[in-house]
Amino acid sequence: MTTTETQQRTAVVDADIHPTIPAANLAARLPEPWRTRFQTFGTRVAPPPAIYPRVRNGGMRLDSYPANGIPGSDLGLIREQLLDAYGIGYGVLIPLQAHSYGAEQPEYAQALCHALNESIREDFLDPEPRLVSSLCVPHESPELSIAEIERYADDPRFVQVLFPGGPETVLGHQKYLPIYRAAAEAGLPVAIHLGGIEQHRGDGWPSFYLEHHCWFGNGMAMLAANLILEGVFEQVPDLQIVLVEGGIAWSAPLMWSLDEAWSLLSADVPRLQRKPSEYFREHFWFSTQPIEEPPNPKHLGMALAQTGMTDRILFASDYPHWDFDSPTTALRELPKELREEIMNENAYRLYRNLERP
Repeated sequence: MTTTETQQRTAVVDADIHPTIPAANLAARLPEPWRTRFQTFGTRVAPPPAIYPRVRNGGMRLDSYPANGIPGSDLGLIREQLLDAYGIGYGVLIPLQAHSYGAEQPEYAQALCHALNESIREDFLDPEPRLVSSLCVPHESPELSIAEIERYADDPRFVQVLFPGGPETVLGHQKYLPIYRAAAEAGLPVAIHLGGIEQHRGDGWPSFYLEHHCWFGNGMAMLAANLILEGVFEQVPDLQIVLVEGGIAWSAPLMWSLDEAWSLLSADVPRLQRKPSEYFREHFWFSTQPIEEPPNPKHLGMALAQTGMTDRILFASDYPHWDFDSPTTALRELPKELREEIMNENAYRLYRNLERP
């Protein structure tokens, strides 16, 4: 194998890149009356940067601001600072704007999500073959969400369906099952990124950004437990869930606790036919940023091994956020084979539409 072929086979798959579509570009793709409504009233749910307490610069890298725009809006800068700089093989786009749009009044939400999907397709996917994307759906309206999934089912560049961690009710609610089924039938995992109608159900409203940032895992643990205990995976056995930006190490003690309690309280969750940990290990995936960082970096591998899920961890840079992880320096203390699996191989197994070099 030549050096070039080796480089291609080991090219990084980045599972979390955040693009942004400027409001004017989005409005241009909206039909009336939704264009006027969007330009006049905006949306009722604040976008993710606006809900962070006391954050500066929207949580973005200072050098990620293009000359005339906002971070994540300039494909040229994404190429320069990420794709070309690190030889990225594929990058998965996660447009956080969808968290604000999906909870609007149904027809308005559908129009916003479709305009966002079209913007991503035309502005990012068409000109850049290294990029694939999450599909944005009006998640509070199952029928309209299914229609959006079916609309893009033949476009392999949309590799997952995006959900916020903060929908109107818990993610295991029966309301969302039709969307999960449609995603699974289309061969698409569901990616969950914190945001949406932010209620901080687990830790209460934070006083500080540090408090909020360092306990993303709390929200992820709660929604993962809910999806399992509600019996979602018994009802949609092919569903795969990607937990984005929520840490990883918390999952091992959560599985221990769930299994122990289930052994005594299984009558309370009649849909479960097996141990909660079995559902967890068969249906969940993680992204690495932000990952827990012990004082001794070598202990990270030990913590990840406790999950029994190192084959379900995906590298994520989180570009263009301030806590961006460089593909050249992240996870360097992990064993070489494990790091290589996380940097690309695991993503190829999950996102089956990605063409291997």
